[in-house]
Amino acid sequence: MSAIVRLESADDPRLGDYANLKDVTLRRSLEVEHGLFLAEGAKVIRRAVAAGYPVRSFLLSERWLDGLADVVSASGAPCYVLPPDRLEAVTGFAVHRGAIASVERRPLPSVAEVITHARRVLVLEDVVDHTNVGAIFRGAAAFGVDAIVLAPRCADPLYRRSVKVSMGTVFSCPYARMDNWYGGLEELRAAGFRLVALTPADDAVDLDTLATGSESGSTERVALLLGTEGDGLSARWQGQADVRARIPISAAVDSLNVAAAAAVACYVLTRDVPPRPA
Repeated sequence: MSAIVRLESADDPRLGDYANLKDVTLRRSLEVEHGLFLAEGAKVIRRAVAAGYPVRSFLLSERWLDGLADVVSASGAPCYVLPPDRLEAVTGFAVHRGAIASVERRPLPSVAEVITHARRVLVLEDVVDHTNVGAIFRGAAAFGVDAIVLAPRCADPLYRRSVKVSMGTVFSCPYARMDNWYGGLEELRAAGFRLVALTPADDAVDLDTLATGSESGSTERVALLLGTEGDGLSARWQGQADVRARIPISAAVDSLNVAAAAAVACYVLTRDVPPRPA
């Protein structure tokens, strides 16, 4: 049974998990040190709990207490309740959804573990914007991508902004992080994946022409490589790819945002793949 603790002071030491949420550098070090991440909003909190992540504590405004009473009670974690203005003083921003939970991280699986049974995989090279990472996870979950592999310098999918933008789909899409960027793609190639580099380059093939609709295409293992914001994929990763592919767009636009491009590509690469049995 969870304890409901009503507080008045934003300086209460029990609220340390929630302090200075807009300071990315500080939060990154704090969350790694303490093995936690933050889930913001009732729906995201519920999805984190449903995915089996243990809750350390809750921080709510009074009006959100009834709506999350079942989750709070079942968790056994303390629930701190603050007036809305004190809530903002703790976090550093207006918490419009009125509910945040501090949640324990779990050890990441290896790349080998997440790709074992995968047919369609996204591979993110140095995508550093948390909003883009969250949106990519949401698109991948929407179209049934089996797993996501992150290069070492990619942004943390469990950072608060990523989790929020993904609407909690970071909890349902398996992912792993490469140990090294230089040779990281070789493990995917050795596992039988066709490496497809997504690029706006004019000499790349049309993504829609890749063999995903044929009998062989639906069973082929495909890893779609997505590059960092602005510069796109590195020359090394483009050179290691089996094929470079592009999304045909109007000449008035030079490229798509990486998250938008990922969503389009996920649809194209998964539309003829039979869904996995439930």
